[in-house]
Amino acid sequence: MGVRFNMLGIFVKDLCKMVEFYRDVLRIEVKTEGEHYTLFEHEGIELGFFARSMLPEFLEEEVTYPSGVNGTFSLTIDVDDFYDVDEEYERLVEAGAKAVAEPKDVPWGQRCGMIADPEGNMIEISSWGKRPDGDF
Repeated sequence: MGVRFNMLGIFVKDLCKMVEFYRDVLRIEVKTEGEHYTLFEHEGIELGFFARSMLPEFLEEEVTYPSGVNGTFSLTIDVDDFYDVDEEYERLVEAGAKAVAEPKDVPWGQRCGMIADPEGNMIEISSWGKRPDGDF
């Protein structure tokens, strides 16, 4: 039997603020909510947010968290068309996401930009689609 990941869990400082961002700005459907957690489900992937305040008690030790833009991981939003990256990037920044890196063509054939959620977790917006000029 192989390993099968079924959820990505993120321990968050402000559960309400993060849920509002992912539900209302990113438009991800809430699957279930509890006092200290919220689970989202999108395209067969579960994303869980858990209150940081619960973690030290569960682990029975203190933990540390990144500050600023979290460079330890990123979530990725894939859009169909190459320059839809720009439109989605602008929509999300206007809706409250932090601009991290404006969209650009990258050497490996993608167009991508980076934003951050309210707690600094990076979200890449990218496309492997064709550019309007037909390249890639």
